[in-house]
Amino acid sequence: MIKLRKSVKKKDKEVSESPKQNKETTNLTIDPSLEQTLKIFREIYTVPTNHDVIIRNLSIPGKDKPAAIIFIKTITNPQIIEQNIIKPLQSSTEPFQSIEDIVSAQSISTENNINQIATKINNGNVALFIEGEDLAFLFDASNFESRTVEKTENENVVKGPKEAFNEKAATNISLIRKRIKSENLVVESAIVSKESKNDLFIIYQKDLVNEKLLQNVKARVKSLDTNAIQNLSLLEQYIEERKYSIFPTTLYTERPDRAASFIEDGYIILIMDNSPDTLIIPATFWSFYHSAEDHYLRLPYANFTRLLRILALFITLFASALYVAVVTFHAEMIPPDLLLAIAATRERVPFPAAIEVFIMEIAFQLIREAGLRVPSPIGPTIGIVGALILGQAAVQANIVSPIVVIIVALGGLSSFAIGDISMNFAIRISRFMMLLSASIFGLYGITSIFVMGLFYMLSIKSFGVPYLAPMTPNYISSEDTIIRRTLQKEIFRPGYVKPKNLKKRQGEN
Repeated sequence: MIKLRKSVKKKDKEVSESPKQNKETTNLTIDPSLEQTLKIFREIYTVPTNHDVIIRNLSIPGKDKPAAIIFIKTITNPQIIEQNIIKPLQSSTEPFQSIEDIVSAQSISTENNINQIATKINNGNVALFIEGEDLAFLFDASNFESRTVEKTENENVVKGPKEAFNEKAATNISLIRKRIKSENLVVESAIVSKESKNDLFIIYQKDLVNEKLLQNVKARVKSLDTNAIQNLSLLEQYIEERKYSIFPTTLYTERPDRAASFIEDGYIILIMDNSPDTLIIPATFWSFYHSAEDHYLRLPYANFTRLLRILALFITLFASALYVAVVTFHAEMIPPDLLLAIAATRERVPFPAAIEVFIMEIAFQLIREAGLRVPSPIGPTIGIVGALILGQAAVQANIVSPIVVIIVALGGLSSFAIGDISMNFAIRISRFMMLLSASIFGLYGITSIFVMGLFYMLSIKSFGVPYLAPMTPNYISSEDTIIRRTLQKEIFRPGYVKPKNLKKRQGEN
């Protein structure tokens, strides 16, 4: 809500209006007096102190009345303003009835509420005020700076499209419409913050989306009560159900093709300016396991990579924990020759196996985090060299045994097979929980943590959808969970999303 500040004396300080006064300004409308209207907007935008806002007086021969335009120069296109708005207005010598007859802007609308006009100006519109008129004419001339469409950074594929979203919502919507050329594709907008007035775009296919799911999303967005939400990463934390859960319930993607495929399955996606990705709702565990490339590769290749990913998931979760459990509590499970080899490598190590693994795990996480934060040209070098030097030095100093370096490195490298950053963090945290439990209770601790984790995942819902669906509870779907089927046999959309049309194609006989 826009605050019109008045100068009052209170302890020699300037204070803002009372809540009652602010509430009244919400319904303030345009005054037919041009001078009075401009005075209001000068106060709103702190002109002339604010050099970013331009108020330009005009003379319109066709109206024979003074006029003025207001715009923000850093987010508008000066060429459009000069050629399509100012020049036509000042060159119209004959009387005219409608502004639309002479101005050739991309979008023209009228508004008389001052708050709404200011919101439009903040979005890159040019507002035209004419003496004697109790409304403003708004012309779209926005020109927000943004990156061009570039290649993906996190969701890389060898086979398939290379385009990625950028920080401009209009560009991202265009990339989706490029793939879904349908009149049923709906793009709704909502304002999600009071002060910043950032737009959120809710995108879905009206002939597919479940109305209950759509209303659930809209209700959560409508219930937001905050001054600023700048991007989707912040929005996610406001609309998610379990704010302390380590498992994410919304899926990010920076790929337009992946977002489009989810829309065509009945999902809802959210887009905002300042976010180079989209938020997919709802999200199940299997969504994080799948990759954008799964359907671009032929069936044997795609299933081979999926099986590698599931193997990597189990290695990163259990490798270190199993080593600690077996060496500490269940040495009889190890073949004698291997047990002697392990004992020989640990002969001079002064720490128990659990402490030894914890030291290497923490060191690996520190190296990984440092590699992400340092400048990109030297980041990979620090990660590789740091790991090699620290590992070799630790072994030579008899702080850790060589087999621990191998196990921790194998588990750490396997974690990179999980592409989604939120799920990656969940697995890394679970890995430490497994390790701690194994160091206290052995295999029984690993088993108990794993079973409790499964029970916990069964209790999670993402916007009303069970987290482990369609495996449990069972729903009709394409059976595209652990391994995928041929494209011809994927004839159903996900049943747990409850789309209006469950079948997407005819299957093979």
